[in-house]
Amino acid sequence: MKVNIIAEAGVNHNGNIVKAKKLALEAKKIGADYVKYQIFNPDEIAIHNLKKTVYQKKNTRGDSDNQYDMLKKLSLTHKDFNKLINYCKKINIKFLASVFDISSFDYLKKKSKIIKIGSSEISNFFLLKEIAKHNKNLIISTGMCNFAIIKKALNLLYESGQDKDKITLLHCNSAYPTPLSDANILTMNRLKDTFKVSVGYSDHTLGKDAVYAAVALGANIIEKHFTLNKNLKGPDHKISLDVGEFEEMVNGIRNITKTLSIKKGKLTKSEKENAALVKKFLVAKNYIKKGEKFSLENLTAKRTGGGIESMKINSILNKKSKKFFLKNEIIKI
Repeated sequence: MKVNIIAEAGVNHNGNIVKAKKLALEAKKIGADYVKYQIFNPDEIAIHNLKKTVYQKKNTRGDSDNQYDMLKKLSLTHKDFNKLINYCKKINIKFLASVFDISSFDYLKKKSKIIKIGSSEISNFFLLKEIAKHNKNLIISTGMCNFAIIKKALNLLYESGQDKDKITLLHCNSAYPTPLSDANILTMNRLKDTFKVSVGYSDHTLGKDAVYAAVALGANIIEKHFTLNKNLKGPDHKISLDVGEFEEMVNGIRNITKTLSIKKGKLTKSEKENAALVKKFLVAKNYIKKGEKFSLENLTAKRTGGGIESMKINSILNKKSKKFFLKNEIIKI
């Protein structure tokens, strides 16, 4: 089972292309499959006097109190993204980005075969309709949505030209951070059963426990924020894993996936080394005469390293012994 791990750099570059490249390099080093950013035009996604959310205010203290100014500081230009995409190719890590407006999608559709739609855009009629026309592979987060909203969004995509088999839904809770009690990981497989699409998990909890649960339950994709330094000013640094923590998560996911297979009936290679020395085989419970019939009274089972397995006792019961057996001697016929 392969789990694709998305290192969500997001806006943790703080609008700096050098930091954005550094995030890509670290994501490559720690074994992520993708490094993901956010592409947006502040003029298209927020009015100028829109207030910040509570967590945004808390994590960007001292800056302007509206989202527009914050987004302006955190945005990269298309020219910056050209450099970033080329850099990702150079270091051999897959580039991915979320889009939040049509002009950003118009740019990204020429650069990427996969488009990420963030939770805030699942109800964006104009953006979904435009994206669907191009029938790209889509990864869609479902935070702040009930199933009715998700169904409406998917129907709009399908009606506008999107193939169902090109969609992966990510279960998500859009609180920063998300309490573990609100992670609701079992919802992921309900999404799969309800909408008949591939599923994964986009995590905003602190730590890695929710991620591991999602992997064990069959997530095809894991998305998690990471940062170069959790003490940097910015909306998402505090809820992100640092490089070392993210690497631990990657290793944990890879180890968990090794365990997610179904035993095929035969003993595993590792079991075979122990089986003969710990399983019970038939031995003489006491002295058995030649010609005496084997019975429950003169047979027992002990660890011997080989012989007739005790569960096969019926194959010799009431048969006459062809030799003498001493107590504890392995039964052979």
